[in-house]
Amino acid sequence: MSEDLIYAASWLINPDAPPAAGGALLVRNGIVAATGPLDVLRSTYSAPVLEYPGCVLLPGFVNAHTHLELTHFSSWRLRSSVDYNPRRFTDWIIQLVKISRGLTAADYPPSVREGVRMCLESGTTAIGEIVTNPAIAELYYASPLAGRLYFEVLGQETGHFAGKLAAATAAADQGGTEAMLTGLAPHSPYTIAHEHLATIRDASASHALPLSIHLSESRSEADFVFDGTGDLATEFYPFVGWERFIGRPSRCSSTELLDRNGLLTPTTTAVHCVHVSVADARIIKSRGTHIALCPRSNELLDVGRAPVALFKKLGIPLALGTDSLASNNSLSLWDELRFALEIFPHDLSVQDVLHMVTSGGAEALGISAACGSLEAGKRADFQVIGNCGGSAENVLERVMREGSVQEVFVGGEHYAGNV
Repeated sequence: MSEDLIYAASWLINPDAPPAAGGALLVRNGIVAATGPLDVLRSTYSAPVLEYPGCVLLPGFVNAHTHLELTHFSSWRLRSSVDYNPRRFTDWIIQLVKISRGLTAADYPPSVREGVRMCLESGTTAIGEIVTNPAIAELYYASPLAGRLYFEVLGQETGHFAGKLAAATAAADQGGTEAMLTGLAPHSPYTIAHEHLATIRDASASHALPLSIHLSESRSEADFVFDGTGDLATEFYPFVGWERFIGRPSRCSSTELLDRNGLLTPTTTAVHCVHVSVADARIIKSRGTHIALCPRSNELLDVGRAPVALFKKLGIPLALGTDSLASNNSLSLWDELRFALEIFPHDLSVQDVLHMVTSGGAEALGISAACGSLEAGKRADFQVIGNCGGSAENVLERVMREGSVQEVFVGGEHYAGNV
């Protein structure tokens, strides 16, 4: 049995609660056993105290959408012969596929490990990870991270799709740990034949597997789903040999298409949601579906900005994700939330973004019983944040905009850079 330890700082901050001056937490066997003022915990429990004066104790962040497999993308791109200069979303998808085709199985494990390290060192302790190859799932299970692995499903031809779904479902059923749960990731409405969507719904329901779906990321997707036109039809589909699968247009939005097939539920996370209408947003709200925003990825790929004000007005639950290093500059949610504050200054407050990267992310991934806040019974995943100043006034504002990660604890263990 591990030794009880009390961690204390000038403030303890939880989402949806005011900063607690002189806050502390008692950690026992990797779990938060109690929280409260330091003097109360010190008098109640006989345990050593580690103090961080001038700092803040903050929950470990929850990155609701990651592709850690692609962490080494920049080096893969440089060593490839692909002329990488995407101008549009469809260019990027095609060039990503070209580069991926030049990889071997040996390329992925070091990329995943580096992604895990980058997450942890920047204060992220839980992820919603898209896994394209079930064979590498053990790398995540062996890592200190919590969260959920969503095994990817896509395809047009019935036999190929059935094989992908069977492999993903088997991996989700057989894998998983107490900390790292599983789910399915139907890639997007433009990479899955529409007649397969109901099959995914049935598999999700019968195996009790939550879903993560790229939804309305680009105008190209919106055009293709609605009437089968645009550069996805004329360039991407021929590139991957899918021309014969351009069938009857759905004459609806991606959101409507997924909803008709029962894929929008309270256990679904819809990722991106840039090109959604008011009607789409109302459907998402009515189904209890969560949205994971990825603003830096959207900006880098020049696909537009999500209608955050609309989502806030409707009360749609929001989380934040970094996406991958194929479409972002870092895996730090600190970078992501500060960018979100910059581009949505009238729509997102510091309280909003703190919720999105903690309890909001945990709720989206279905792990809020263990992660997302510093409360008794939850994993002792927390960050020690410095550069917060000495004044109690506007402490949360300073933390969110200027704080820096000093230490990270995962399951009560100090993270020292080893994965």
